[in-house]
Amino acid sequence: MSDEPAGGDLSRLRQLNAAAVLRESRGTQPLTLTELSKRTGLSRASTEDVARDLLGRGWLTEVAPAPGTVGRPARRYRFNSGAGRLLGVDVGGHKILTLVTDLDGEVLHQARVDVPADAGRRERLAAVDHCITKALTAAGIPTNPRAPGTPPAHTSTGARAGAGGAWIWATGVATTGLVDGVGKVMLSDSLPEWSGVDLGAHVRRLVPGAVRVENDCKLAALAETWRGVARYAKDVVFLLAGLRTGAGLIIDGKLHRGFANWSGEIGALPAAGWQQAPRHLHTWLENNPPTTPDPARNGGSASGVERVFVAARGGDDAARVAVEGYVGDLAIGASALVLTLDPQLVVIGGGFSRSADVLVEPLRRELERWCLRTPEIRVSSFADEGVALGAVRLALDEVEAAITDGLRP
Repeated sequence: MSDEPAGGDLSRLRQLNAAAVLRESRGTQPLTLTELSKRTGLSRASTEDVARDLLGRGWLTEVAPAPGTVGRPARRYRFNSGAGRLLGVDVGGHKILTLVTDLDGEVLHQARVDVPADAGRRERLAAVDHCITKALTAAGIPTNPRAPGTPPAHTSTGARAGAGGAWIWATGVATTGLVDGVGKVMLSDSLPEWSGVDLGAHVRRLVPGAVRVENDCKLAALAETWRGVARYAKDVVFLLAGLRTGAGLIIDGKLHRGFANWSGEIGALPAAGWQQAPRHLHTWLENNPPTTPDPARNGGSASGVERVFVAARGGDDAARVAVEGYVGDLAIGASALVLTLDPQLVVIGGGFSRSADVLVEPLRRELERWCLRTPEIRVSSFADEGVALGAVRLALDEVEAAITDGLRP
């Protein structure tokens, strides 16, 4: 029997070699062929062949020598992050936020459109269209995938890059609710008329490339492990603390979706406390109306509820009791997740994370009360961009999978 690899084995080997070179070239510093060879374990000749192929596909770019270099410098290469663009869209209760990034996830343009919390399906979808259009216009990218000069939907990622066009290669969309595998919202309790909307199909009308839709809490957790406070942790519970409470779970460094993509929905259980948690805050607001009415800061918005935390911070005993009541209910479901997963970190995100100074210590005390081991509690630094960044990461996952698949001869 011959020991030589079959044709299929050779094709797979080329694919793996190219994927290894791409992975190593995605760092901040460009690498020479010798450096790439050492990092990938490939021979220099194989590395040169792979680099030549990737340059032709537009996925690798050669970096000019540093100014003042003496003699004939070695060629340096890095991943061509400018070959395409990614889109991240956060469809929230009060706003739509869209980010346009390069293929490394660096934000180049963004757009925000405010939307009423009680907006119906048509109004919210119109706001989604408006926000995506604003972001793409700022980036100089047409919204219609059939517009002149836009690559056809079936065009491979590599072909788009080779043509030199910085098009949208993939889009990630975050939304409240339970989402199926094709981008349809199966159930949403917090947004009127949102259950049943095919958000994936709607966004595909505007942009070329793949479109993936996922629950916002899951994507916020993904953002934290990608570029946030949990990027060095492998097991994480992310808590979305706001007018709505939710959770995203990271297990062994990967986003945990569950069998039917319903993981983290412990708030659906009344005994978990999350459904009634905001009532403590709303009761204080009802008993303490603002002296100067401001429609932009009412009790039905995150900014309106912020008055409770401001008052608690200022020494208002009733406000402090309201905050502790909210945290007490929040901690019931959080403790159940901690006891089940034994995470390294609990990350607090969402609108209320801005008031971490009055939230974290009460939460830590409650977790110590219920949990066998209290994990470290950290606060997200993303403000209201975390969910959209998670959507970008979702799009980037799609691109990386497509690139790897496209490396097949």
